[in-house]
Amino acid sequence: MRIVVSGGGTGGHIYPALATVKQLKQLEPDTEVLYIGGERGLEKSIVPEAGFDFKALAVQGFSRSLSLDNVKTVYLFLTATRKAKKMLEEFKPDVVVGTGGYVSGPVLYAAQQLKIPTVIHEQNSVVGVTNKFLARHVTKVGVAFPAALSAFKGGLATVVGNPRAQEVVDGEGSFDWDTLHLSADKPTVLIFGGSQGALKLNKAMVAGMSKFANRPYQVIFVTGGKRYDDVQADLRAGGVVPAENVAVVPYIGNMPQLMPVVDLVVGRAGATSLAEQTALGKPMVLIPSPYVTNDHQTKNARSLVEAGAAEMITEESLSGTTLFGTIDHLMTHDDQRAAMAKAAKELGVPDAADQFIKLIKTVIK
Repeated sequence: MRIVVSGGGTGGHIYPALATVKQLKQLEPDTEVLYIGGERGLEKSIVPEAGFDFKALAVQGFSRSLSLDNVKTVYLFLTATRKAKKMLEEFKPDVVVGTGGYVSGPVLYAAQQLKIPTVIHEQNSVVGVTNKFLARHVTKVGVAFPAALSAFKGGLATVVGNPRAQEVVDGEGSFDWDTLHLSADKPTVLIFGGSQGALKLNKAMVAGMSKFANRPYQVIFVTGGKRYDDVQADLRAGGVVPAENVAVVPYIGNMPQLMPVVDLVVGRAGATSLAEQTALGKPMVLIPSPYVTNDHQTKNARSLVEAGAAEMITEESLSGTTLFGTIDHLMTHDDQRAAMAKAAKELGVPDAADQFIKLIKTVIK
């Protein structure tokens, strides 16, 4: 098989694409892969480091307000489409797969004009602008959330989960608790706001830190690398010393090994995180970011709350008191966590990459 994949801007678009082609290479080592991404996105460094051929296009998103920048956006789109056509004609793919982000627009649009089968993957419960545009002529769609099915015409979309989830499930291993000076035998809650950390979540943790002392569980609080010094300064300013059952760290380098062995996950409601946590069957406390397009994290979180897999705290109502109260209740009620874990597992798709690959193969002539 010869496959072109395109997705960029953020890890939420890049990692599902990489998880898909990595698994495809495992299943079919002779597969030829070309990744087309943006010149300024994270994919420019991540994809070559993963060992895949990479070509870049200059693209940018539309401004929501009337702006001359949108004229440039259209110009870049048309130019990128022409360049993408040349790349596709040279590579001659059997299928072109898009996982979202502005760059996938011209790449898949070019493929559609060349009559090459196209497949898109939507990670969120709310369909992104690029995928809405491409859906008019796409061959098949894979979605991570059942809530996204209704955005596509009947029979076009299939629930396949998020391919990134399979990487986490397949990567399960032992975690070295000594690195955090914590116990492998104690119930554990993991609190993290993503790789960069979440400012208000960090502030709430600092405010509620002293409440976690002497509780019958332990806490791993991941601040995010850039926010660690600020958290430490806030703790010192408040005269707060984390208890022995609380580890405050800037990041966790081996999250795939840690995630399977924690008992509750607290954090944002990004599509990739939710895919990983549901595949592992983790109960969740979700604090969706209100600063994302179409407020899609709130919609993601609500779908899990309605399924009984999570509880949600809005950023507006987040405080040291609400955060500690929600965590403490769940960590001291094993039956409720078990029910949430069961609901999460039912939503999870641990073989999502295999399912998405199966869907992709249905469009190849």
